[in-house]
Amino acid sequence: MAPQRMVVIGGDATGMSAASQARRHKPADELEIVALERGHFASYSACGIPYWVGGQVKARDALIARTPEEHRARDIDLRMRTEATEIDLDGQRVRSRDVAAGTEEWIGFDQLVLATGARPVRPPLPGIDAPGVHGVQTLDDGQALLDVLEKEEETSGGRRAVIVGGGYIGVEMAEALINRGYTVTVVDRGPQPMSTLDPDMGALVHQAMCGMGIETVRGAAVTEILTDKEGRARGVATADAEYPADVVVLGLGVRPETQLARAAGLPLGESGGLRTDLAMRVRGHENIWSGGDCVEVLNLVSGRPQHIALGTHANKHGQIIGANIGGGYATFPGVVGTAVSKVCDLEIARTGLLERHASAVGLQFVTVTTESTSRAGYYPGARSMRVKMIAERRSGRLLGTQIVGGEGAGKRVDIAAVALTARMTVEQMTALDLGYAPPFSPVWDPVLIAARKATAAVRADR
Repeated sequence: MAPQRMVVIGGDATGMSAASQARRHKPADELEIVALERGHFASYSACGIPYWVGGQVKARDALIARTPEEHRARDIDLRMRTEATEIDLDGQRVRSRDVAAGTEEWIGFDQLVLATGARPVRPPLPGIDAPGVHGVQTLDDGQALLDVLEKEEETSGGRRAVIVGGGYIGVEMAEALINRGYTVTVVDRGPQPMSTLDPDMGALVHQAMCGMGIETVRGAAVTEILTDKEGRARGVATADAEYPADVVVLGLGVRPETQLARAAGLPLGESGGLRTDLAMRVRGHENIWSGGDCVEVLNLVSGRPQHIALGTHANKHGQIIGANIGGGYATFPGVVGTAVSKVCDLEIARTGLLERHASAVGLQFVTVTTESTSRAGYYPGARSMRVKMIAERRSGRLLGTQIVGGEGAGKRVDIAAVALTARMTVEQMTALDLGYAPPFSPVWDPVLIAARKATAAVRADR
């Protein structure tokens, strides 16, 4: 019998994880695998791009987990600079286009994996497509930005950067450009940077950014990208002011890249992400699968579908898809919304629901905020941190945790992530047997201090 054919659209985390896992389950004489990637790179860490641009990661290739040649050596036909342009569901085929040559062909499939990722938000502003305006979603994007930065640094004395947006990408790119010696301005329409935190916690990020020399303009929407007589970006404008720049970086977040799926009539959720079942199969289609930044996932705390673009989820989705196509069985139950980042020496983390999220789904809750240190106060190097915890009224079930602080703060959010997944109450959390020694933690870990305070608030509210 002829082998089945698995076609993968997208050659990064989900797509190549799915291809590699399927290959582990089935040899080439049973399953032919064709993967299409429109860019120059595959199987890379997009999350590492800001650190490569900023100089902490010295070489681009350090971000590449597996080269196209390595995939091909495992009987995966990875076709670089090849773009999928149409999906014919009835004919079970995909139209592909060679980006360089412009030639097209139809490729039939028995199993189709959509791993098209996400695209940076680019609002329809005057000048948004001008040279000097950069997104940082792909390794190609990162290389293009780095080429411009290095040229600017060699040919001009001006080193001014404007970051549009104060979310994860915005603050990470602000750090990257500060590290390169740029004067950095972050223009954000929100009341505080990091809208993935509650405003009171975002205020701590703003305070720290100002202390690092990063100008942060809050409550200001960009209305135009200003250009010079050659048409190159020279700054941004808001309703009240102009901010000059030699380079403009967009950090406005991302949206699911589902244009192909939409055109094919596949089911999309409110966020625009593809809707899948627990096995990562597109709903209503037995042989079509999807994962990563182009899908919605279930938030286990709110019970609602949500779009979360994160490499950890993308790799897990790919493993699950590959196992299922290969004849095994795996499922993805959902997420609790954990994320961690940093700007210079400030660590920023959250998991679960923010106050506005809890209110939006009809939950009643109490909140507490505590101050603590990363180590025993008397041990050298102890850094302060603030922990905010949200718990459901009456039941005391943990709903969310946010942490902002120095070294040792960020990864403590994993304690809360496990507690959320287990649907623990804050009172149950106080009994967790966490590791203790003065170099690592106070006697009461900062997360447990917050859990104790939240327990008292829940009891007082009953």
